[in-house]
Amino acid sequence: MIGLSPLSVALLAAVVTGTSGAILAWRERPEAGATWLALLLFGQVWWTTFLVFELEASTLAAKALWYDVQWLGVVIVPVGWLLFALEYTGRDRYVRPGVVAAACVAPAVTVLVVAMGDPTGLITADRRVADTAVGSFLRVDPGPWYYVIAGYTYLLGLIGSVPILRLVRDDARPFRGQSAALLVGTAVPWVSSLLHLTGAIPVPGLDPTPLAFAVSGVAYLLALSRFRLLTLTPAPRRRARQLVFEQLHDPVFVVGTEGHILDLNRCAADVFEVDRRSAIGEPADAVVPRYDALAGERGTVGPLSVVGRNGRRPYEVMVRGVTDDHGRSIGRVVVFHDIGEYLGQQQRLNVLNRVFRHDVRTETNLIHGYADQLRADPSDERALSVVKQSASRILDLSERTRTASELFDPVSEPDPPVPLGEVVAEAAADLREEYPHAEVTVDGDVPDVQVPATLRVVAANLCSNAVEHNDAASPSVWIEATIESGWVELSVADDGPGIDPAEYEALTHGVETPLEHGSGIGLWIVKWGIDQVGGRVSFAEREPRGTVVTVSVPVGDVPSGDSPPGDAEGSGTIASGDPASLGR
Repeated sequence: MIGLSPLSVALLAAVVTGTSGAILAWRERPEAGATWLALLLFGQVWWTTFLVFELEASTLAAKALWYDVQWLGVVIVPVGWLLFALEYTGRDRYVRPGVVAAACVAPAVTVLVVAMGDPTGLITADRRVADTAVGSFLRVDPGPWYYVIAGYTYLLGLIGSVPILRLVRDDARPFRGQSAALLVGTAVPWVSSLLHLTGAIPVPGLDPTPLAFAVSGVAYLLALSRFRLLTLTPAPRRRARQLVFEQLHDPVFVVGTEGHILDLNRCAADVFEVDRRSAIGEPADAVVPRYDALAGERGTVGPLSVVGRNGRRPYEVMVRGVTDDHGRSIGRVVVFHDIGEYLGQQQRLNVLNRVFRHDVRTETNLIHGYADQLRADPSDERALSVVKQSASRILDLSERTRTASELFDPVSEPDPPVPLGEVVAEAAADLREEYPHAEVTVDGDVPDVQVPATLRVVAANLCSNAVEHNDAASPSVWIEATIESGWVELSVADDGPGIDPAEYEALTHGVETPLEHGSGIGLWIVKWGIDQVGGRVSFAEREPRGTVVTVSVPVGDVPSGDSPPGDAEGSGTIASGDPASLGR
């Protein structure tokens, strides 16, 4: 230290603190912002070190040389600060090679001009030595590019400070402490530079910015040690919140106070087949399904029936208002939760409970009663017939229950699509084999398309129900398949007595009660199978006698976003229709 001026000693103290901070930051790589903070501190150390060389130089040429060398540190500091602030606060999507290169254009031009000797005086128009009471300084007359790079430096500093400022009022105490230390560390040098640039410093030629780096170094060291800067950063938290929003399996829309779409997550775009880029800024009622039913609502709404990529599904919609820190409303969040699987499970449990509690119990009591009668008279053929029929019905219920269990097993992989013609042919053939006395007719040509494999079970149950509940001596069943707008309509008609109103009411309401319940499980399997593929079931009377049951399913295995033919927005999967002409 012998021979150094007091000012140079003070500057070397800033070098020591800056170097210590740079080493600590470098050791924290690859934590968010570590590399850029190290670069920032390196720029400060470079600038301060060569200012000491300038102060201790004795000639104009030597001072001019060290002054020019300082420019590398001068232009590194604002770039390092900006990139650190973006990465540290979780905005690293902006820290891309293209952005970094663009931020470095003006600094690169500055360094290039200085390296070429600034022949046109773009940065410094004139240089001279100014002797003062605190030391000998190089006094320069700034050129036009000097003010350009100075303004650019302040601009980068301001942009980088904005995301840091938002952390000052953060709920987490460590982030408040970190942001306060960072703002002090960057504000002191910037204010010092501004005072120098406006001529407010009374010492000619003295730029106090490197002296202020001593304060910066202490502030950064405090942030690194006391508030665990870099080891505890807000970057993962911000990214995690974005990740939760994007990866949420429920569709989410963010709507502004004026009723326009501000954001939507990936699930909303996929499920409701919305283009995310074009949706932003559009009216909510043109993008959010059933938004008319949600206008002015708060809390949970639903269930609402919505057609999307997965066909028609029931959704429970949660609407929550969004407010700012002053309690003012700034928008609302609309979350769609698909409750189809939940409702399906509840229905299946309800129906299976009825099967075991009512149907099986009834058949068992019947068997017990006639078994006692057979004990008294083993030759009673009628009693034997009733016992066999009851046992057959229990076996049939058991088989259908097993089919339902396998069909809706959430663990099993879905079967690939099957040809529609194969489904119709199998259903007709099985029906003819099981009920030889029935007349089975396939009307018209069957379209050559693929349909969900679930339709095979649905068709089999529709056909068997058409015969089982038919009181005619020779039951007739008509099967017809058509295609319209990407949806297959499979209709099964019979000439029986029609569906019991209790059966229809239970299916329509989706729940069985002691007063409204079915007599079997076949139609429930049809409903569950159609719900699974996002389709629709409709019932109609057949003239002069009988019923027509029509199921609509999407072509292939992935439902389209269009509604089934004849379906209205908001209707359920069960509907009644006009009398059909099928089988007339």
